[in-house]
Amino acid sequence: MLIDEYQITECPSCHQSLLTPSPNGGQQLLCTLHNEGGVQENLDILPILTEEAYLHAYPEDRISRAFLELCREGDVSAVVDLLKSCNEPDSDDDDMDGEPPVPKKSMDEVLRYQDPIGDMQSGLHAAVAGNSREVAWLLLLLASQLPEMEFPALVYQQAASLGIMREDQTGKVDIRSLRDGQGRSAEQLAVELGGVWHGWPGSGRLSV
Repeated sequence: MLIDEYQITECPSCHQSLLTPSPNGGQQLLCTLHNEGGVQENLDILPILTEEAYLHAYPEDRISRAFLELCREGDVSAVVDLLKSCNEPDSDDDDMDGEPPVPKKSMDEVLRYQDPIGDMQSGLHAAVAGNSREVAWLLLLLASQLPEMEFPALVYQQAASLGIMREDQTGKVDIRSLRDGQGRSAEQLAVELGGVWHGWPGSGRLSV
């Protein structure tokens, strides 16, 4: 497993650091990758290794990170399927491999997850970054206190067709209140991106 080899950040032979500055001011770990598809030079594998190291330490966050990726991709039906799976009982097969069971997150926890190694983005930030208004509406329906009258009828129709409903949000964290690692609300990110988010900033949909 690749992550098993990633224990140090220096060459074991010459003890030189393997990390180099990246164009955005961070760090990168460049390599030349040979596989069936050919050769990829100067491939930065640090993000992959960082994620794998994180999931190795926190396996319970795997489903939450998958949720964020689906939000970025704008795959509404896949997002709903993942959220519904949070309410399903664990399979008996999960205990057959001798590994300790991975703690399961609730749907509310997944909906409000923020990525510690991804600038603390929430699902709403991810939906905005992915230009997916459909996913944004879904997240607002399931994890915000936005008044029901603010939702287009189509949002309710789509949710019903996918077999998911809005639950009572009393006492729960409103997803619109979450800020990323730069202190930005999803609304501030939408302002920066523009495009499909024209008309959303200032509407109360992406910030409280």
